[in-house]
Amino acid sequence: MPTITLPDGSTRVFEGPVSVADLASSIGSGLARAALAGRVDGVLVDTSFVMTKDCEVAVITDRDTDGLEVLRHSCAHLMAQAVQRLFPEAQVTIGPVIDDGFFYDFSYERAFTPEDLEKIEDKMREIVAENLPVYRSVLSRSEAVAMFEAKGEKYKVEIIKSIPGNEALSFYQQGEFIDLCRGPHVPETGRFKAFKLTSVAGAYWRGDASNEMLQRVYGTAWGDKKALEQYLQRLEEAERRDHRKIGKKQSLFHFQEEAPGMVFWHPKGWTIYQVIQSYMQSLQRENGYLEIRTPQLVDFSLWERSGHADKFADQMFSVESENRLYAIKPMNCPCHVQVFNQGLKSYRDLPMRLAEFGSCHRYEPSGSMHGLMRVRSFTQDDGHIFCAESSIQDEVAAFMKLLFAVYRDFGFDEIILRLSTRPAKRVGSDELWDKAEGALKQALQNNGMPWELLPGEGAFYGPKIEFSLKDCMGRVQQCGTIQVDFSMPERLGAQFVAEDGSRQTPVMLHRAILGSFERFIGVLIEHYAGSLPAWLAPEQVAVLNITDNQAEYCEFVRKSLADKGFRVIADLRNEKVGFKIREHTIGKVPFLLVAGDREVETGTVSVRTRAGEDLGAMSIEDFAHKLRAEVARFGRTAEN
Repeated sequence: MPTITLPDGSTRVFEGPVSVADLASSIGSGLARAALAGRVDGVLVDTSFVMTKDCEVAVITDRDTDGLEVLRHSCAHLMAQAVQRLFPEAQVTIGPVIDDGFFYDFSYERAFTPEDLEKIEDKMREIVAENLPVYRSVLSRSEAVAMFEAKGEKYKVEIIKSIPGNEALSFYQQGEFIDLCRGPHVPETGRFKAFKLTSVAGAYWRGDASNEMLQRVYGTAWGDKKALEQYLQRLEEAERRDHRKIGKKQSLFHFQEEAPGMVFWHPKGWTIYQVIQSYMQSLQRENGYLEIRTPQLVDFSLWERSGHADKFADQMFSVESENRLYAIKPMNCPCHVQVFNQGLKSYRDLPMRLAEFGSCHRYEPSGSMHGLMRVRSFTQDDGHIFCAESSIQDEVAAFMKLLFAVYRDFGFDEIILRLSTRPAKRVGSDELWDKAEGALKQALQNNGMPWELLPGEGAFYGPKIEFSLKDCMGRVQQCGTIQVDFSMPERLGAQFVAEDGSRQTPVMLHRAILGSFERFIGVLIEHYAGSLPAWLAPEQVAVLNITDNQAEYCEFVRKSLADKGFRVIADLRNEKVGFKIREHTIGKVPFLLVAGDREVETGTVSVRTRAGEDLGAMSIEDFAHKLRAEVARFGRTAEN
């Protein structure tokens, strides 16, 4: 007689074994119709799962995050079944759930077209109407291989043979379609209410460019049509804000095949970059950081000693010269230890805070690169704090205070904190990891903000707190991090003389606020849809003449404002002023100053904003005062 405890604390007693579906029916017909899965003692299961002993159970619907994940995972199978009904020669490979949706990779003789996606969607609706039951089964490895070999599914055979161990594998079947899957899945295909196939792209089998190019079909699924429509609207807005399109329209940067994954910064884009770097340099100086610069090429032996070669060898670019193997640095930390090691340090020298706008290179597969968001060459606002163990809490607290202030200046108020703990592949003893993880947990508790735990997601040398921003569209962008590292300083011979005269190894705190400049600028462009705050805008003011009669005055205005430190251009082209206003509005210049004969006579300018607001006539000094106040506000809202 199992006793089932529900999330609200109530209990239900059954005379014999009971499934999740039967439990839902006992609660109410509405819940029975909505049930997609169950969570039994914390484990997500199918509605067919049978409980034989006392347990805690939650019935999962599409209103739950878990329910949406089950729905999307199941919808991927629905799509794969539709593809194989339409294109019997297509082979199904891998199809996981991703943020807000799913994808499946297919091997087919040609690329799928937008017209194909429409046909696949129609076929998916037909399968939904059939309301096929979804069954879970278990097969031995040999049975599974034989089944897929008979179907000619070579990719599935390869996947099964690559799975370690000998235990039986689970499969899910609906109608004629069956696929390897851990599940859980919806109980029948009629549960899908709202889905959409969104795009198709190329993807290499197993992400390896030496393998066959597959067709990756993306889709999304939601609990109802309203939620789907809202998501599609967000996609349209994301498309409008795409930093790659805005970067091209505003001539900020570009990429080309001769340097894949590496940015060609244009004057305006490089101005944004330099403004951000200057801002960060100033703040870091105020907070006790010493800026350094370390080499790009370093002998490979250093990366072996630090542990990076073992972890990142396949992501490192290398070059051989004079019978020595060098690596182009993928990160800065081992080089910062070399700077610390120059000259014996005392406890009085600690904490030592070293900062570098370090240029790093990592190999990213061509299919994974995405504008500024994922590149092969990037610059980090990197920093390493060498301190005694007793100083960890103070240093982490000071760093978090600085980080939150920086994010507010860029206009981000909602910050998500996550603690990532020891991964399976790591360096250092469990004792050191216990101390490092304990230190970061204590720092988070002292901070008082809510945080999430990410087990196994730490760096190979230490646990970390990750700081993620929520942009204007609610998307989470992971940027900052601080990591406690007891291992690398010891591996690379870092020492200081303690107060008692003994030699001790310092703790090394790895920290970054923006992460990579490239990615952060991409986030900013999309967050502001290209309309950057005045302090960041590459051109803060455009001075426009109406006729040639005002050209000299406009140049005078430009120079007066430029002498005050503002970024100003004068557009003296022989074009109608309306044309120039439209052009600079599209270019997202924050302020447009128009001068006609009246403004020349009165020594004023007519002030307009890029939003089209007419602020009227102002003297040059009054406008400079207004612009100075706007720049000083950074990207902060009036409330923060």
